[in-house]
Amino acid sequence: MAKFFGTNGIRGVFAEDFSLEFIHDMTLSIATHFKEGPILVGYDGRDSSPIIAKAICSAINYCGIDCNNAGLIPTPCLEFAVKKLGYKGGIMITASHNPSQYNGIKPVAMDGVEISREDELIIEDIYLNKNWIKNPQRWGNTGIEKRAIEIYVQGITSHIGSERIKSKKFKVVLDLGNGAQAITAPIFCENLECKVFLVNEKIDGSFPGRGSEPTPQNLQRLSKVVQENNADFGIAFDGDGDRSIFCDNNGEILTGDKSALVLTQYILHKTPKSLIVTCLNSGSSIENIANRFQSRVIRTKVGSVEVSRKMVPTDALIGFEENGGFMFGPHNQVRDGCMTLALMLELLSSSNKSLSKIVNDLPQSYTTKDKVSCSLEEAQKLIQVLKGEFPLSDTSDGIKIIDNPQSWVMIRPSGTEPIIRIYGEAETQEKLDSLMSQYVQKIKSIISR
Repeated sequence: MAKFFGTNGIRGVFAEDFSLEFIHDMTLSIATHFKEGPILVGYDGRDSSPIIAKAICSAINYCGIDCNNAGLIPTPCLEFAVKKLGYKGGIMITASHNPSQYNGIKPVAMDGVEISREDELIIEDIYLNKNWIKNPQRWGNTGIEKRAIEIYVQGITSHIGSERIKSKKFKVVLDLGNGAQAITAPIFCENLECKVFLVNEKIDGSFPGRGSEPTPQNLQRLSKVVQENNADFGIAFDGDGDRSIFCDNNGEILTGDKSALVLTQYILHKTPKSLIVTCLNSGSSIENIANRFQSRVIRTKVGSVEVSRKMVPTDALIGFEENGGFMFGPHNQVRDGCMTLALMLELLSSSNKSLSKIVNDLPQSYTTKDKVSCSLEEAQKLIQVLKGEFPLSDTSDGIKIIDNPQSWVMIRPSGTEPIIRIYGEAETQEKLDSLMSQYVQKIKSIISR
């Protein structure tokens, strides 16, 4: 198992377990794995990001490899630019939804997709053995990449019917979460002649507006602005702009599962007999929708890397996670908040229904998630106890205890924070509430033993 890479890149508290010395040496390992350049470097709006970018660029150059700094951009913008502009790889500096004291690095392969789990292990082996490129024939150079934002917005726009969207004069609320999509999402919407209302639009690495992760509990302001302005919908992004949570025209916050079902249904209507990749913790309704359009669902372990890297060889049309990470294969096989926004505009421009009506017409499903703070050791003990108690469960990623396809609970240690995550689905809201309450109490009881 990877020692440093978690569910999504390497993260830690800056200047503590994520020190400049560690970042420098890990970058030497990533550069050695890439072997050649140029490598594209970008970062989110965290206060420590510009300092880390300097350390990363100098370490890449120390290996004799050239790199370009794209500056402050969303993660999917860097990934798309790596693919479209011919880079040999990329390094995104971000801790995604983690609190402000965290930062991290996410290596991107030359195909614009996060590196595979196998590549993560290779890089860790290089790091542990200090088997870096040494004494290169020349030192590398660091340049500036100014094309990333423009090519990213153009790439997204190429997949949608711009003129039809413009004709609708949509009203859209963007909760930018003080994060990196503030660089690109407003430009994209203005290009499509949407009337835009901004929430938490100032980039600020301390995420003062609502924190870096959009959740139903912290999006009340988004909901209020949607209702006050009679907007068609609202959307909230996480800190690095690859995930998005929607708010319908009535101010109701949608789960990531719900919005994924809405978008998948629309895309499959146009392109049936396709492949969808999603994680074990997504709800069961996706199979129902896929069956209606002669399509197939592949399930993976939790994590965008797992979904993305399964999409690439299978040429999947759609990938998604329940946390608001949606992937549209024809654009790039990665989570992309702005591409997801574009797809929602495309859907609504092709329908005579409001978003709330479209959601109400979906198959009924009830899903939720919770978390409990605990150490890695406590989490490992918990999983072992539950495996003993439920020996017939799916244990490919934590443990998924299944009563029937529409009634289950999944428990797994987070790969990014010192918590255990609990996901659940049931046939009714009452059953779901009872199921989650039962397992949260059980988890707390086992941890406290």
